[in-house]
Amino acid sequence: MGEGFKNWFAKTSLSLKVILFAVLLILVSGSASLFVQRRSNWALIYAVPTSSSSNTNLAAVQRPSLHAKECDSPVDLHSEVVVSVDDHSRKEALSDEAALSKSVSPTIDAQSLQVQQFNGRNEDNPNMSISENFSSTTPLKENESIDPPLKHRRRRVYTKLDRLEDGLRKARAAIKKAMNGSQLQDPDYIPDGPIYRNAKFFHRSYLEMEKKFKIYVYKEGELPLFHDGPCRLLYTMEGQFINKMEVNKKFRTYNPEKAHVFYLPYSVTRMVQYNWVRGTPMKRLGGIVLDYVNVIAGKYPFWNRSLGADHFMLSCHDWGPATSFYVPDLVKNSIRALCNANTSERFNPMKDVSIPEISLKSSRLEGLIGGPSPSQRTILAFFAGGNHGFVRPILFRHWEKKDPAIRVHNYLPRRVPYYDLMRQSKYCLCPSGYEVASPRVVEALYNGCVPVLISKSYVPPFSDVLNWKMFSVMVSLEDIPNLKKILMSIPERQYIKMQKRVVQVRRHFELHVTPKRFDVFHMILHSIWLRRLNVKVSNEPGNILD
Repeated sequence: MGEGFKNWFAKTSLSLKVILFAVLLILVSGSASLFVQRRSNWALIYAVPTSSSSNTNLAAVQRPSLHAKECDSPVDLHSEVVVSVDDHSRKEALSDEAALSKSVSPTIDAQSLQVQQFNGRNEDNPNMSISENFSSTTPLKENESIDPPLKHRRRRVYTKLDRLEDGLRKARAAIKKAMNGSQLQDPDYIPDGPIYRNAKFFHRSYLEMEKKFKIYVYKEGELPLFHDGPCRLLYTMEGQFINKMEVNKKFRTYNPEKAHVFYLPYSVTRMVQYNWVRGTPMKRLGGIVLDYVNVIAGKYPFWNRSLGADHFMLSCHDWGPATSFYVPDLVKNSIRALCNANTSERFNPMKDVSIPEISLKSSRLEGLIGGPSPSQRTILAFFAGGNHGFVRPILFRHWEKKDPAIRVHNYLPRRVPYYDLMRQSKYCLCPSGYEVASPRVVEALYNGCVPVLISKSYVPPFSDVLNWKMFSVMVSLEDIPNLKKILMSIPERQYIKMQKRVVQVRRHFELHVTPKRFDVFHMILHSIWLRRLNVKVSNEPGNILD
């Protein structure tokens, strides 16, 4: 066959030979091109299962991987609680700039989940691209190419809690911006002057509270221990706050999903009145609080979600702090609004709220607020009350009936008007009694008398926004013997300024039947609002109480 082909080819004309050579060349070129294309397709098919496998892993952990934290990210679901404190550690409570980023639980991010995502880089070697990494495991010839892997698009989950936290983030940003901005306008009152730590900060924060703040009051619990309290005499504030929250329409929400904080509406005063037997320990009272928290923790997800960090209680009874000790997370995490704001008894200004102790014989303030000008006040200092506790005996020992300028009385005769003597005095002495708080602080403010705080470990009310040094005098126990010398050393001009500030600041301590803006009810809410601004809550559940 070979000889015949040679003879035929030799006899063939030149033109026919050229045609045959061209056809053969075309066939060879087409085969080579098809072979290269097929090899490239093999490489692409090999890459697809790798990408598919990675996508399967992403689907399994997709929701946790979305929780990677950014301090003020509008979507923050990873952390249980984030609490921040300013440079003063809030010994003066929350100061002008509320810090907002200190985490108490480890964050979850995409890297910690060890999920390989095809983002164009190798997770093991950031300097190596995905194509380079693929080449190291699947040899390819020169000029061969692979298509880039498909990126997995994850759906963003945005919950109701995220919207709440996003609103708080925007409020924090607005407050920080206002600190160095222009003075805000307000139809009722514009905070200004040295009685505030930062008036612009306070005003913007207050306005943000009015726009956003929502409180859910747990409906569990029966009268008289829950949803009610005393509205007169020494523990007035406890009952007044409970009753005002029960009927409040502006801040109260009946949808817990919309709430920033949750109120535990129990009255320690009522517990003592109805459940305590004189001479017995308060363990039973603490047990009532523990049982109540267990009930709401078992019925609702909110306590376990934050370990109580977005919950608050309020008490003016001396035993208010002690009853909370029976619920560890209530002491450690929750906001406790207390008259007995004693740092030596585990009061924490970073998260707890100091509220004023107010003693009223009726629910109205008519005749209780006022007083003459500084020039008409002839008594240097005045105090009348029981000689109990560990502070007052020192005061009585040094000043009772010792000096007409310092009038210290172990109660007054029946017909001597108490408030009249306050209005005749420049300074009103406010020593601690059985506990650190004293209703005389508010009484002094009501009557235009500069309060003299004589106490140890006491955090004055609303210290997060009020600068007490500008309108009061603080005397340590060691300086009680030097009391007259201290007061006399204050220049008259300085005293007049302080007295005017007392008149200005007392609006924040006034209690009204129908709450008014910037009054004591709203100031308590604002202090709770500030603490909530410093807490970031996630959907990650905590531990259920035993």
